[in-house]
Amino acid sequence: MRPVIAIVGRPNVGKSTLFNRLIGHRRSLVRDMPGVTRDRLYGTVAFARWQATVVDTGGFEPRPSSDLVAGVKSQVLTAIEEADLIVFVVDGRAGITSLDEEIAATLRRSDRPVLLAVNKVDSGSQESAVAEFYRLGFSPVLSISAEHGRGVAELLEAAGDLAPAPTPAAPGAGTRVAIIGRPNVGKSSLVNAVLGHARVLVHAEPGTTRDSVDTPVTFRDRPYVLIDTAGIRRKGRVSEALERLAVVMALKSLERTDVAVLVLDASEGVTAQDAHIAGYAEQAGRAVVVAVNKWDLVPRGLVQKADVVGQIYERLPFLEHAPVCFTSAVTRHGLAELFDDVDRVAAEAKKRIEPGPLLTALRQAVERRPMSARGVAFRVYSAQQVSSSPPTFAVRVNLPDEIHFSYQRYLLNSLRHSFGFAGSPIRLLWRKGGGKQKAGRRSPAPRNAPN
Repeated sequence: MRPVIAIVGRPNVGKSTLFNRLIGHRRSLVRDMPGVTRDRLYGTVAFARWQATVVDTGGFEPRPSSDLVAGVKSQVLTAIEEADLIVFVVDGRAGITSLDEEIAATLRRSDRPVLLAVNKVDSGSQESAVAEFYRLGFSPVLSISAEHGRGVAELLEAAGDLAPAPTPAAPGAGTRVAIIGRPNVGKSSLVNAVLGHARVLVHAEPGTTRDSVDTPVTFRDRPYVLIDTAGIRRKGRVSEALERLAVVMALKSLERTDVAVLVLDASEGVTAQDAHIAGYAEQAGRAVVVAVNKWDLVPRGLVQKADVVGQIYERLPFLEHAPVCFTSAVTRHGLAELFDDVDRVAAEAKKRIEPGPLLTALRQAVERRPMSARGVAFRVYSAQQVSSSPPTFAVRVNLPDEIHFSYQRYLLNSLRHSFGFAGSPIRLLWRKGGGKQKAGRRSPAPRNAPN
């Protein structure tokens, strides 16, 4: 296991900028306003041959003024408890504030080694302002510019000296599961129900989760990484630049996951926003499980599950291959079934089909429902699976540019009937094949077989 370094400080001192600098890419949201980061974010920092897990936290306020700020404080304190080393970030331009002094007192009580990083020191001419920060009682005091990278190497060198040595790595991380959905459908509550504790900040205000949060978890002795994402809204409804960034990062989370769990609100049914989010998952090629959450709020006997499933497939026909389960984050109802479906679709997405059976299945489908264009019968010459997750097949045919979308859908459904691929989209790549059409073999009229 790698040592854990928590980045702590009051709001708007540059903690997220430092986090992004350390891990080498933009994982945490950065914006010039206080309170942008709320949950704990995890990443890996590598320096020479040394590696550590670095944790970004929300702006710490010892005396929170609201329930939401209190939740942020709780998350920061948890990060401190988990950490082997604290990087305490202060603003070199603003000088010491009373809030810095209160945070310093909290960190001293934590009994963790602390590195004091004086941020926003962009040039040597500003070094004189660093001296006053020794009053906070920590040593060493390092001047850095997270935005420009100045002093970051020295910070990492000092962190390597103070942090404990890594222990042997644990086995594979497990299936990566992104929890996606529009705001306030219970995504974070569902993650916390799986974990059994408040790992992800939950609050009634829509849009509480803005960053994507990775959480390793073992459920029924199987390893997973849960990725809780910001609630995705339709692009036209996202007015703040900050929320637009959150949507982008949620979409990027889809690119690095194995399975997407699309969370719907049982009390509201399928909305247009749900359809857009489901479309993002399908476009990303992710295997999908649909979780109808808040099922405990639906009066027993009022609505049948079969009717709900029918509505989902009617509104989201491109997800007819995705299993649907019913969950309650409050009662933990349906969690076992949810992970049964996650395991199944993850395995199906990785399945490989040999060329022989694949070609046979496609040719049989064409024999059942022939297609032709300009009097020439459609033929399949060869087929090969070229990748998985999503299952992707290169198919050589004589009329690659004449295949109607309805006939392609028919062929996709035929492949599902033969090989499964539950929950996973299938990609067909059409290639121009060889072979000559025999004289006299012409179909009487073009036909595009419907689904």
